[in-house]
Amino acid sequence: MRTAKGQRALRLRIYGTRTAWDTVGDGEFFCPCCGGDRNYRRLTGRQRLTVLGLPLLARGSAGSVVECTACGTHFEPGTLDHPTTTRFSAMLREAVHTVTLAVLAAGGTTSRTVLETAAAVVRDAGLDDCSQEQLFTIVEVLAADTGPGDGTGPAAEACGAALAIELHEVLNPLAPHLAVAGREAVLLRGARIALADGPYSQAEREVLTTVGGALRLCPADTAKLLEAARTPS
Repeated sequence: MRTAKGQRALRLRIYGTRTAWDTVGDGEFFCPCCGGDRNYRRLTGRQRLTVLGLPLLARGSAGSVVECTACGTHFEPGTLDHPTTTRFSAMLREAVHTVTLAVLAAGGTTSRTVLETAAAVVRDAGLDDCSQEQLFTIVEVLAADTGPGDGTGPAAEACGAALAIELHEVLNPLAPHLAVAGREAVLLRGARIALADGPYSQAEREVLTTVGGALRLCPADTAKLLEAARTPS
């Protein structure tokens, strides 16, 4: 006499469901299983009732999944929101470059030390061909578009109107993919530039506070980091 478990196993052999997958797109993504950039297929599924292994009746949609072509693992479509390693590196370089320009626009470009520090920070982030002259020219163009300032109120207002928006556009998408230490490191790179010629100006402090907010650092932590950066290690 068959047990209940044996009867269930027999029914599963006689009838069940099967999912047929259709490819609706492909590309490159960061595979959480492989731990690196891989190609993917985006699949949409249709379930069918099977009897003795033969598909007979449609049972509706199985939804959409992302399949890694390397390991074959299926993931939710939201996996594609995570940037690839290549894209993440580009986002980080752009973030450091934008923070650098914002700090220079607020504090001015008259100091050779500041420009040297700024160029070194950007090159350390991966933009190897960045020069002091390039940064100076970009900031001068921004000043011409927003109006010149002296590093106090007008400069801070100009930066707030132009570069603060860009800071949020660049930093907001990056922040969820950076650990707290990584977000703090981006802020401290900006602080390093601002402090190259002495204490923060009011405009520089406002820009760096904006950077901290865009990186999802709480105001208190941002203030502590900025103060800690002023103390030589």
